[in-house]
Amino acid sequence: MSDAPPILHATLVTRLRAGDWRGVLLRGPSGVGKSDLALRLIADGWWLVADDRVRVWTDRGQLFGRAPAALSGLIELRGQGVLCADRERAWSAIHLCIDCLAPGAPLDRVPEPQTAGVLGVALPLARVTACEASAVARINRLAGLP
Repeated sequence: MSDAPPILHATLVTRLRAGDWRGVLLRGPSGVGKSDLALRLIADGWWLVADDRVRVWTDRGQLFGRAPAALSGLIELRGQGVLCADRERAWSAIHLCIDCLAPGAPLDRVPEPQTAGVLGVALPLARVTACEASAVARINRLAGLP
């Protein structure tokens, strides 16, 4: 039996805010646009921690994530292959979970606050259509960034 942290099918990006790296976990089915959204977030000042696979663990009630060693610093862009990320960090605390939706998926106009449980840690949860032009601005808002 292995003691390695579990791996989630997700992408993790992070951004420095008030001296603290604040990670956002992007979840969703394969092909929904998680990596594409991460690429746009990176262009907006975010840093890639892990693409497609995120090793997660907890410490003192806080959730953290990093890339498996073989995927560190890499991002897959469908139709272009696997590329090196322009900006990457080895690990980050995770403060927010985003469920990435496909175009046309229904969204509540005014949703009730929700949480996602990951390894027993409750994270604020929001749903964003990954390919919408406003997705980056929405995530910045949800993460408390200007």
